[in-house]
Amino acid sequence: MSKSLPKRSEDYSLWYNELVKRAGLAENSAVRGCMVIKPYGYAIWEKMQRTLDDMFKRTGHENAYFPLFVPKSLFEAEEKNAEGFAKECAVVTHYRLQTDPEKPGKLRVDPNAKLEEELVVRPTSEAIIWSTYKNWIQSYRDLPLLINQWANVVRWEMRTRLFLRTAEFLWQEGHTAHATAEEAVAETRQMLEVYAQFAEEWLALPVVKGVKTENERFAGALDTYCIEGLMQDGKALQAGTSHFLGQNFAKAFDVQFATKEGGLEYVWGTSWGVSTRLMGALVMAHSDDEGLVLPPKLAPIQVVIVPIYKTGQLDELLERIRPMQMGLIERGISVKIDDRDTERPGFKFAEWELKGVPVRIAVGMRDLDGGTVEVARRDTKEKMNLPLADIVNSVDQLLQDIQRNIYQRALRFREENTTRVDTYEEFKQVLDNKPGFVVAHWDGTSETEERIKEETKATIRCIALNEPDEDGVCIVTGKPSKRRVYFARAY
Repeated sequence: MSKSLPKRSEDYSLWYNELVKRAGLAENSAVRGCMVIKPYGYAIWEKMQRTLDDMFKRTGHENAYFPLFVPKSLFEAEEKNAEGFAKECAVVTHYRLQTDPEKPGKLRVDPNAKLEEELVVRPTSEAIIWSTYKNWIQSYRDLPLLINQWANVVRWEMRTRLFLRTAEFLWQEGHTAHATAEEAVAETRQMLEVYAQFAEEWLALPVVKGVKTENERFAGALDTYCIEGLMQDGKALQAGTSHFLGQNFAKAFDVQFATKEGGLEYVWGTSWGVSTRLMGALVMAHSDDEGLVLPPKLAPIQVVIVPIYKTGQLDELLERIRPMQMGLIERGISVKIDDRDTERPGFKFAEWELKGVPVRIAVGMRDLDGGTVEVARRDTKEKMNLPLADIVNSVDQLLQDIQRNIYQRALRFREENTTRVDTYEEFKQVLDNKPGFVVAHWDGTSETEERIKEETKATIRCIALNEPDEDGVCIVTGKPSKRRVYFARAY
């Protein structure tokens, strides 16, 4: 099982890829650059989806669904957006196949079935959604319009990695319309907070909240807000974005509304999204050389019970275990009893360790007669004997402790790997010898940002919202700077 996993310290990339596959999260498919999300991985995504969907609904949003295909003329209506995604687009040009007369048993594209207008397979849905909003919005009474959709998108990636960068991936994308810029900015900030809360309270991932630079901004947005997490190899991962679109898309698609005063104005827009990239963050932020380490709130199986029995004892043992199982289920804890008679307990322990199940209970007849069971926690590998009489309360508390500990461990790692520097030489040394966030002064110019990226492969992850104003000088140019920004090499 996990014994053959590569070590993180030796080859982090190989460790990640092998763990994703061996833990049953996902695998490469027959379609180049696309993945198959396996049941165990999809169960985690469903928990993420369910939680986020509830959070969206509590903030007043409704779900809808829009077409996968976007006519090229609509896609190019907002020029910056079209230009930003043009190189990643998959395009449908024909609508029919036919038998190939020159190759029996083979098919070819019917040359007479060319579309009058090409269709872009959505890389993002602003174009199709804003062309629809033109029909939905006439008056201030129709605002705000708060819509979310769960969907798949296609961005034609040549260098892919499971969950982190694939040609097709799953995500949610919110698209909202407002009467004023202030309302739209408030919406953008609100959804950033929703993402940060989910990342920290569910994913157990501490994040830096901030604003992207103009170079890193979403194509077609006036401002892009983001949450950035730090992975165990010291690289940053953008875990979610929320965009203030201004009136760019409203003007591109002529979405105007009648104001209370009787005037006519363009609406103000936002869009925001997270994707199955969060699955990659979950693996890379917490897991170890033995396998996954899953925060209990997102674990498909929170407790696995492994019966330890002799021949002929299993049925009786399962009957005696049943009250413990039902008590945990009634408390809202997901439980699996691994009663397979084809594998030995040691194999089962290693398998569930690989899959990151937070709590494992091993129980035999002697344990039940003595009134205790052996409980092991995945995060620390600590084992303990707990009284059977209070096992439900003990396990419930233990799951809460594990959730907190995984978050605190990730927070300590981030704090230990966030370095403030004042010179470009120190900046480069830290990047090479102590990967992580590097907090430094920058003169605010795109030219300096690009130079740093070319010379060090580090990018400005964000201008952190909680970073105080501080007079200083840019580490590269020596020009005045009002505050530090967060740099890192990133996925």
